[in-house]
Amino acid sequence: MKSILYILTMLFLSTGCGSKLSDEPSAAEISADKTVLEFTAEGGVQTFTVTTHGSFYIMDISADWVTAVKGSKDAEGKTPVTVTVMEHNLPTDRRATISVSNGKQRAHVEVIQRALGHGDSSAPLAFRLPHILGMGWNLGNQFDAHSNGVSSETAWSNSKASQSTFTKVKAAGFSTVRIPVTWLGHIGPAPDYKIEDAWLDRIAQVVGFAETAGLNAVINIHHDGSECEYWLDIKTAAKDPAVHQQILEQVSAMWGQIAERFKDKGDFLLFESFNEIQDGGWGWGDNLKDGGKQYQCLHEWNQAFVNSVRATGGNNANRILVVPAYCTNVDIAIESFRMPEDSANDRLVMAVHSYDPYDYTLKAKYSEWGHTADPAAKYPGDNESDMKKMFEKIYSNFISKGIPVYMGEFGCVNRATEREQKFQQYYLKYYAKLAKTYGVASMIWDNGAKGAGEERHAFLSHANGEYCSPEAKAAIQALIGAYNDDLSLDDIYNSAPR
Repeated sequence: MKSILYILTMLFLSTGCGSKLSDEPSAAEISADKTVLEFTAEGGVQTFTVTTHGSFYIMDISADWVTAVKGSKDAEGKTPVTVTVMEHNLPTDRRATISVSNGKQRAHVEVIQRALGHGDSSAPLAFRLPHILGMGWNLGNQFDAHSNGVSSETAWSNSKASQSTFTKVKAAGFSTVRIPVTWLGHIGPAPDYKIEDAWLDRIAQVVGFAETAGLNAVINIHHDGSECEYWLDIKTAAKDPAVHQQILEQVSAMWGQIAERFKDKGDFLLFESFNEIQDGGWGWGDNLKDGGKQYQCLHEWNQAFVNSVRATGGNNANRILVVPAYCTNVDIAIESFRMPEDSANDRLVMAVHSYDPYDYTLKAKYSEWGHTADPAAKYPGDNESDMKKMFEKIYSNFISKGIPVYMGEFGCVNRATEREQKFQQYYLKYYAKLAKTYGVASMIWDNGAKGAGEERHAFLSHANGEYCSPEAKAAIQALIGAYNDDLSLDDIYNSAPR
């Protein structure tokens, strides 16, 4: 009888006290009063509060630029955690996670540190440019195509571009389209050098396609300077002042007309003076032994471009303008590049290109790239380290000093086998993550050449923007995905093909 009464009493007590016990935190529960802490590039100190029944410990911090220190628990069982974030000097956001645990459960707080220039219209253009242009796409071998001295949109086998082309480029995740333009065969005689109306009208039409699609657009003077074969002959200009002066006059006349046609267009449109200006030696020619004469010629051509565009007024008075380094080579730029003077403040960008390593990305002499590649198929050396060093040079020599840089061209040709395609995707992912980390807006080269192997860069149809193949789609999705996701460079490295 006593045992029955005891059992009934205990049931009554446990039922009656249930609501009171439920108000107390379970020993297994742990929570933080904030799930996200956001810092500016300058860094600083913030706190969050942990609530748990007993003690807890900080079990993990996923980055070395964040520290977290426990304070003293108060009478309500709440413990402050002080978070200190170091100054961030790269033009890309970075993220970390702080994990706390009481031995049974965990709570997580995400730390986000915004990049230099993030959301700050007063920040230098060098840090805002990647947020403006993002990842871009080249409409290559299209308006830059030419035959027998005359440029033509279809000269190199691409179909005419349409509004659908640009709409689907945007849908693929790109923010900018670079539209290379060759003007050969559409230029009148000196001194006016009048550009043919029909050719300029067509360029204006496709710029309108980009605007309608919500893309930034870049137009330039492209193969007119191809290896000194045409009127932009830097090798001769460096030796003959009269030729140099004639070219200056033509640059001024042509860019004056182009700029006048587009001066009412908004900030989505950028002008780029030239493409890969060099003497045919691709950086290993007379530029190395002429005492800097070619570099000086290009500097003066770039200055004439800037002056001519600004003189047209309208939106051109403050438009972002792009000027290339000699041969668009990063190392030569470090030695020789000078930014032109400008009436606008902080509106000039230097252009470089990279297809490194050439024998992998363009020639397809090697079929694999990276630390997990088969040594017999891999481009020699520490591939990832070499790529990272290039971006570090761009950042330390230019961007960190307030000189904006964009990669007007980069790429990696399509591959035939599934294994080779995985390495192509890995290359593009690694490039994208470095470009994002170091703040280098980049435009992938797409020349419309289908198939696999040397110079085969077809990703999106120039006619309608559809993916050229499932493999091309996988490559672009790898590129865009890596540029936009929150994975670290180490994450990409550790996910290399095996």
